[in-house]
Amino acid sequence: MSTTNNTAAAGKGFEGFSEDERAAMKAHASELKKAARRGGKASAADGERDVLEKIAEMAEDDRVLAEAVHALIRAVAPDLMPKTWYGMPAYAKDGNIVCSFKPAAKFKSRYAILDFNDGAALEDGALWPCAFALKELTPDAEARIAALVRQAAA
Repeated sequence: MSTTNNTAAAGKGFEGFSEDERAAMKAHASELKKAARRGGKASAADGERDVLEKIAEMAEDDRVLAEAVHALIRAVAPDLMPKTWYGMPAYAKDGNIVCSFKPAAKFKSRYAILDFNDGAALEDGALWPCAFALKELTPDAEARIAALVRQAAA
């Protein structure tokens, strides 16, 4: 298996990590340090505070969506532990990330993403969606998210 990236394969050589990649790594390192200071175990209150701080830092459009998604996830799956993951709001079960919210501005995208990790119980045959573009939280989108989160947390 080759360890080169596409730029190296194209003869350009490895140019290093992007600014966004470095920021994500720094955020994750900070989260690990914070967890170590807490003795490796964060309480639900710690996680809630961390997630709400990250949401408060977001651009307005992302913040509005993230606040609504956070409230929805906490309501339909109160057993999921809120925490930050690479600087983004995330929700874990038994220490494993089940889902996370990726703000549009962070990735210079036209939509936010509600992402489900392999800890989510969303299996449906041999192929199933695990990431969803989110531009606004309509009643239909809210119902779909609630159903997905319930299933993922099961």
